Amino acid sequence: MSLLSSRGGAAKMRIRRIQNMLLEDDSVERRREVAIRGLVVYLREKEEDLFKEQDGGGDITNEVMKIVTRGATTSDPASARIILEGTEVLADLDVPRACALLMGLIYALNLSYPKELKNTFEVFQKIFLELDDLKASPKVMSLKSKLLY
Repeated sequence: MSLLSSRGGAAKMRIRRIQNMLLEDDSVERRREVAIRGLVVYLREKEEDLFKEQDGGGDITNEVMKIVTRGATTSDPASARIILEGTEVLADLDVPRACALLMGLIYALNLSYPKELKNTFEVFQKIFLELDDLKASPKVMSLKSKLLY
């Protein structure tokens, strides 16, 4: 979290907004969600390219690869759904689990990473899953070294 806070400018404002989610709920799942959402912003990618906030029904037919979330209330926890090519493939997940399962689906179905989230998915692959981590891009290697020291 301290690494995320080191970013400046507009990214710092977006990361603060994301970190404020912890004021509502400080559960392990929420902390993981904040870390993932903050990572996307830290890598200078758009959070909206991976996540879509949606209350109730909505059109998902145009979504290629998204995690659709529904906000939490005190009586009803947040939930996420995975959408691939306009079809809901998994539902009733928390956001961190949805990210992990999305990576599994990408590998199982041999899908390409979305271009606009190339760095985020590379971090998931190379740092978190430690798959083919010796061939990472300079941006990912820099993040890895910052996380380790």
